[in-house]
Amino acid sequence: MVRDHLTKDIYIADAAVHVFEGKLYIYPSHDEDTGVPEDDLGSHFDMRDYHIFSMDDIDTKAVDHGVALSLKDIAWAGRQLWDSDAAFKNGKYYLYFPVKDKTDIFRIGVAISDKPYGPFVPQPAPMIGSYSIDPCLFKEDDGTHYMYFGGIWGGQLQRYRDNKAQECGALPKDNEPALCAKIARMRDDMLEFDEAPKDVLILDEKGQPLLQGDNERRFFEASWMHKYNGVYYFTYSTGDTHKICYATGDNPYGPFTYRGVVLNPVTGWTTHHSTVEFKGKWYIFFHDVEISGVTPLRSIRYADLTHLPDGSIETITVNYDKK
Repeated sequence: MVRDHLTKDIYIADAAVHVFEGKLYIYPSHDEDTGVPEDDLGSHFDMRDYHIFSMDDIDTKAVDHGVALSLKDIAWAGRQLWDSDAAFKNGKYYLYFPVKDKTDIFRIGVAISDKPYGPFVPQPAPMIGSYSIDPCLFKEDDGTHYMYFGGIWGGQLQRYRDNKAQECGALPKDNEPALCAKIARMRDDMLEFDEAPKDVLILDEKGQPLLQGDNERRFFEASWMHKYNGVYYFTYSTGDTHKICYATGDNPYGPFTYRGVVLNPVTGWTTHHSTVEFKGKWYIFFHDVEISGVTPLRSIRYADLTHLPDGSIETITVNYDKK
């Protein structure tokens, strides 16, 4: 079942959802109309702060806890606070955020709070060796955290090879293996990577890497990870074909085998998501532009997520014709 939007008071997108203190906490980006024209690099997503929401139960009203972190409070930041995520460890809450530095390069920062809703205090510099966008924090059963990240086009992933910036970064050719999301184990203090980021490889049914030209299945942005019945589900956006797809593996690093579509295209150009288990049931949170009608002003909603007996996920389609 697809639910209504969390709020109509402000525009929020890119939901990262976790269960903290027995509640659902939603960590979205905050869309505003700042007058920046739309382009293929996402310049119109000119976000300047984060609001954090919570829900006591899946069908209760989402509470806006106000501004948790602002662009002006991040000493090294230039512009565009994009898709964030959060984690809890060592008695602290950690907010991970991508933002362009003062040279217009995306880096990933960390901010810390005693409470899941903030306010969050940013570290004085970005994470060492971080780049691109869309951090996703996954907690393994042994308490180890991993960060998945990356996004092409405006997310700048094409500017890097082997974690090194390229002078003239470009996408691979259509018949070459697709660019991959990245994964890195986090240090115990949660402030830095504990290893160099590695590729998150997605394979086709023949065990071959997906190709860059396979834009119906290849990775674009919006990494997420969840574990169900011992299987690791890597979910992600295909970007210019506007789907949330999934691939499965037997460990956090992969490789992962492409399995299918979780969410068919919604209204608006971008499609981001997160999945969460809450009180024994699974849900997917995502955004669309049904309220605003324009891509830069998005709103979050959610739906039931169904794992089928064969390990596949039931595809969700939002019916916008239903009144």
